[in-house]
Amino acid sequence: MKYTQSSLDKLEDILGESGYVVRYERGTFQSGWCLLEARKVVVLNKFLNIEGRINTLMELIPQVPIEFDKLTHESQNLYEEVVKKSVTEA
Repeated sequence: MKYTQSSLDKLEDILGESGYVVRYERGTFQSGWCLLEARKVVVLNKFLNIEGRINTLMELIPQVPIEFDKLTHESQNLYEEVVKKSVTEA
């Protein structure tokens, strides 16, 4: 995956289509992100660059319950790619 704003937007869309809100905030996140499951809010460290944001979302997305049926076809394909990559790295 290329480290571009477009790629970042597509990863954010996966979460957005599943009802999650992605926010960028200042804070002391050791992993670069924080998940508020009860409110379906993902908070990322706003000081991360594009590459860091993409890597963080690629690490986070497989851990979050995603409603696959609500995703657009493009998002479904990307989601499957992210999950597959996560499994091969584990």
